[in-house]
Amino acid sequence: MTGPGYLFLGDEETALVQHALAGRQLNRYRFDDSAEQSMVFMLEREFEQRTGAPHCLAVNSGTSAILTSLAALGVGPGDEVIVPGYTFIATIAAVVHRGAIPVLAEIDESLTLDPADVVRRITPATKAIIAVHMLGAPCAMDELRTIADEHGLVLIEDVAQACGGRYRGRALGTIGDAGAFSLNMFKIITSGDGGLVTCADDAVHERAFAFHDHGFKPFRQGVVDADSLFGMNLRMHELSGAVALGQLRKIDDILGTLRRQKTALSDAVGELPGVARRRLNDADGECCSLLVLRFESVEAARAVATRLDTVTLIDSGRHYYGNMPQLLGRRMPTTTECPFACAAHPTSYRYEPHMLPRTDDILGRSVALSVGVVDSYIGAGFGIDPLSSPDEIAAVAGALHSAVDEVVAKI
Repeated sequence: MTGPGYLFLGDEETALVQHALAGRQLNRYRFDDSAEQSMVFMLEREFEQRTGAPHCLAVNSGTSAILTSLAALGVGPGDEVIVPGYTFIATIAAVVHRGAIPVLAEIDESLTLDPADVVRRITPATKAIIAVHMLGAPCAMDELRTIADEHGLVLIEDVAQACGGRYRGRALGTIGDAGAFSLNMFKIITSGDGGLVTCADDAVHERAFAFHDHGFKPFRQGVVDADSLFGMNLRMHELSGAVALGQLRKIDDILGTLRRQKTALSDAVGELPGVARRRLNDADGECCSLLVLRFESVEAARAVATRLDTVTLIDSGRHYYGNMPQLLGRRMPTTTECPFACAAHPTSYRYEPHMLPRTDDILGRSVALSVGVVDSYIGAGFGIDPLSSPDEIAAVAGALHSAVDEVVAKI
């Protein structure tokens, strides 16, 4: 069970970690007279250069990246945030820990937010939309950007599963008002754990930095003066920064390998009776970490998945809202915490199984084959990896064909 970046760990990351250890510098700040920039600082600047984002901030996890983005953009109690019903639980958890109400919206055949349903979910309390680039492929960002602008909403991109992806020539994470990235072991690039926040606005960057480090101005130029606020300690340390920097410098190789492997697998699979491919909002901009197949019926998808010893996407752990008992039960650490039991919100907003019928149908009929992300929890327990040989790819395609033929013959 790994992500693409994990399989590309090598001498580059080792050398950067050893350099940090040799210099006895484990914190992102330089408290002595060292003229050398920290690994974390270099990671931020190189990520800015790669994506074109005016600002990048390194944090200790993807969850922290989402939480910091929400805080920097002023999302809190009394607000509603539209999120897809298909996303990792961290997206929703960050919203509720800001004291805001997550409003679930349907996905479409791209497995990302359905813009038309987003419009239907907007109320006077709506503050933000979180576009999740799920399974390495971009949302319909032009439509979502237009909706956000027309309704005066902030747009946040959850790029946890799509670092390096693009939408119509623009880097993911630079189209919304903020972008949140994850660097855990299942992601395109990894530092074990870690995250990144991107944004264009200077004031948003200053607030993000303050929130992630106890109210300090960027790079600890002093406590924030104009907009001083309580922050937390969500900083990335130097060893994580060193690994992430080494990974970032080889991301083109990682993405190129994924694209070649997915093309080879897709060609080997070819056409299958009663099976369609996932719709892509920008085929050239996806990360190619998975190949998603959509069957004509839930029964066929589940039968094929069972024969391949994997699961359909509706059974993929806490990525589907119906598999999130915390959400369905509105469970906060105490019974009086925002957003579910405080004066800022009505207490009638409930989350129920099957409340998003289109999402349920699409996920119930979808099976993901691993290409770079090998993770049964996300529903990618069968497939290939970036190092798979042509013979191994052919064997996977053959097993898939056999499973589909067997199921079709019984239907």
